[in-house]
This record gives sequence, structure tokens and C-alpha cells, in this order.
Amino acid sequence: MSSTPLPRAEPEAFGLPSRAVLAFLDHAALAGMDLHSLMLLRGGHVLAEGWWAPFAPHRPHRLHSLSKSLTSTAVGLLVTDGRLSVDDLVVTHFGNDLPPVVPERLARMRVRDLLTMRSGHEEDVTGALFAAPDGNWARAFLAEPVPREPGTHFVYDSASTFMLSALVQRLTGRRVLDLLDERVLGPIGASGLSWRVNPRGVDVGGWGASLPTEGVARFGQLLLRGGRWGEREVVPEAWVSEATRAHEPPGTDVDNDWAQGYGYQFWRCRHGAFRGDGAFGQFCVVMPEQDAVLALTARVTDMQAVLDLVWSDLLAAMRPVGLTRDESASAELRARLAALEWRPLGQDAASPGPWEATFVMEPNDAGVLEVRFRVGRAGCEVTLLDARGEHPLHAGLLDWREGRTDVLPEGPDVVLARAHEEPGGALRVTALLVEEGFDVTFVTDAARGKVEVRVPASIGRAEATWRGALLERDTRANGEARPSRRAPGGG
Repeated sequence: MSSTPLPRAEPEAFGLPSRAVLAFLDHAALAGMDLHSLMLLRGGHVLAEGWWAPFAPHRPHRLHSLSKSLTSTAVGLLVTDGRLSVDDLVVTHFGNDLPPVVPERLARMRVRDLLTMRSGHEEDVTGALFAAPDGNWARAFLAEPVPREPGTHFVYDSASTFMLSALVQRLTGRRVLDLLDERVLGPIGASGLSWRVNPRGVDVGGWGASLPTEGVARFGQLLLRGGRWGEREVVPEAWVSEATRAHEPPGTDVDNDWAQGYGYQFWRCRHGAFRGDGAFGQFCVVMPEQDAVLALTARVTDMQAVLDLVWSDLLAAMRPVGLTRDESASAELRARLAALEWRPLGQDAASPGPWEATFVMEPNDAGVLEVRFRVGRAGCEVTLLDARGEHPLHAGLLDWREGRTDVLPEGPDVVLARAHEEPGGALRVTALLVEEGFDVTFVTDAARGKVEVRVPASIGRAEATWRGALLERDTRANGEARPSRRAPGGG
């Protein structure tokens, strides 16, 4: 593995004003964008990098559908090795999983059709994979009707990418993760890849990968250089070129970066750029005309708005030659990037006093039955009760405390939790599943005996607020009855 650090430089040295990066940060904050990290490269040098604490450089971040671009790259390795062709018929590789009678259109589906999201399905069939009672996702995919001629109709379908991952594992006997670690990410110094697997141990392919931000940036730099890292060809240039061109033609909306064409699990962008991206704002944007790469992680609902800022604030400001250093702006940018903070506490946040309470939850889609709070001088413990059992979270008072939680069925996950009392008396506990980029907020209204659990939108689930009512009186830690809190101030 290459352990050579990426070179760093002032933005002006590579034709980008520091004030352009400051403008991007200002505009993102003004728009309320929930950014987690960014790394901007030009000329192979890191010009700006930052993490909104407690997000940090060493932590991997869930990439969601940006995983698809990694899976495509693994397929490219096998094509280059001569072990696979994009024109191979899918059915020839999954003989044991075919339906008793193979429909004609399924028989004509090619690997190329999976890569370009033109499998012949009329809708995303990923739900059928999760519903497979025996956990055989390949068989479930092949059992789905194919109403369109493969190669003629674009439908964004994560199940197609799973089939690519399953194909790689069948041909090599190895997970996509292991193949990429050995042949792509290791050689470019990108460590820390993990991937969720299906019930049969196959990387899910179309989602589920996690990687630190710098790993994403290094992957983008590899693509920018046509698959070369220094003097070494890591991925053949021919594959990078083929994978990142538009196989699915552009649409008619010239201002929509999801209508510029689709390659082999890569999106084309405006301005001659291309990208891998994932839900809620995971980006690896490659800008060949500007010799630039942007890696960014976030939790946003409007991903187009993020790209709009990239084009207007960053790309538009890039000049072909170096600029005179702006000492004032450079110093301001360094300080700003070093001080980034995710949801900073206000000056009026207070450390909560000892308190205990249990709340019974109204019916909710997660099946949470009770939420119990126990605040002591050393911290705050929040315990969720559901049909699987109890799931404790340990929060620091005014500071983040790191632990692990199995509150999500796919866990355990790394969690950072923080508790504070708001000016109106409400207790607020924020639990950040930092590697998922996902948070849950608990807000108690002790005066009215209520609690709200606020859960942001996630894949397949809308934003939700679960409500509960006090079951047991809140007490002091020594068992005395605790006076009612002041009415909370809107928390």
C-alpha cells in the first residue's frame, strides 16, 4: 500500500482564490446544508480539507450509492483480465439460480445492461432482494419479470449493481471489497474500506460501502489520471474512459446534473465533469477540464443544490495559472477549516442535573416501546426498548462521548452522543452514528411529561418524530421527587 501523503498547497498556488472556498462554506452554511467533510484537490494537491467535528479524517463515512462506482471498477478489473466481457449474457454466469423457464428478454440481458441501469426492468427491484426468504438475492433478481428489452430503458436500480458484485464474487471467489483493497485502493493508499453484505456473504454492491473522505478523494484522483497512480497503471485507462462516458444519453434539462447521461455506474455532470454519488450528499466529483477532484460527505436532501454551489463558487473561480497569495484570505480559510463544527452548542446550553424518567412511546415504524433517561454527574444514559431488547446510549454532558450501539438492526455502530439542557429546561440528547452520517435527537418536555424522538429521513424511510408520555415520575438520582422542570423553550 502506498503510504505517501497527498501533497498540500495553498489554493492560490493552483489558481483558486481562498475566498472562493470561503464563499462555498458561507453559502453552504447559509443554506443550512448539513456537511460532514470535504477535500478539494487540484493538480494532485490538496487545496482545502475540513471535517465538521466530531466527524474526523480517520473516520469512514457511509457512501450509499457512491458504492456503485467502486463496484464498477471491480468489474473493470475482470474485464481487463479477460475473465469477463460486458457483452456476456447474465444468465451464463448464474445457471444455478435461473427460473425453470428463462424468459426471452432475461436471456438477452447482458452485463453491459446491468452496468448502465438498462436491465429491462420498469422499476427498481431491490425490494424483491430483501424479500427473498432464502437470502438468495441473485435468484430473486432473476425471478423478476423483464418487461422491457434489455439495453433500451433506463431505470436506476441498485439490484443491478448487486448482481455485478455477485458476479465478481462468483468469478473470483473473493468479495469486491477484497479485490479492490488489493488491486485498487491499496496501491493508491486508500485504506479503511468496509462493506455491508447480504445474508449469503456477498457485498451488496449498490450501496453499503464506507470509506474515509481522503480515500474517496484518492479514488477520484485515480480516475482523473485515467487510472494511473504515479507511474503505475492501477486501472486501465480504456476502462476509465468507457466507464465514465455517457452510455445512457443526456436528457433535456440542461441545468440538472442527473440529466447529463449515465455511464458504467457513474453520472455525467455539467462542465464536462463526472461523478460517483450517494444518497444525502456523498460525492466524488471529477473535473477533468479543471484538473480537480472534490470529495464531500453530508446529510442533505437537495443534492443538486450542493453541486450548484460547487460549480458557482469553486469551479467558476478556478484559473489556469497560479495566483498571487492572499495572506488574509489564506489565514481566514485555514482558521475556518480548522474550526468547523457540526451542530455547535449555543452559549446558553447548560449541563443537566441528576434526573431519571421512563417514557412509553406511541406506535412507531421502528417498534420502539420505551425510552428511559438516567442523568448523573458523569453523563447521561438513554436506553431504548424494543422487541429485540434494550439498546443503551451513553452521552457526555456538553461533550461528545464515543461508544457503540445496536440501536439499528444492522449494527453495532459507532455512536457519539451528547446531552445538554436548553434554556427553557428541555433535555436534548443527540446521538450521532458518525460513520453512518445519521443522527437521532431526543427532546424531553418534563413539565408536560412528554418526549419526542426525531429521526431524519433515510433510505426507504421518511423523516419521522416518535412521541411518548411519561410512565414513571422523574426523580433525583437519590430517589427524591424532582420538581417539574420549567416549560421548555420550543426544544
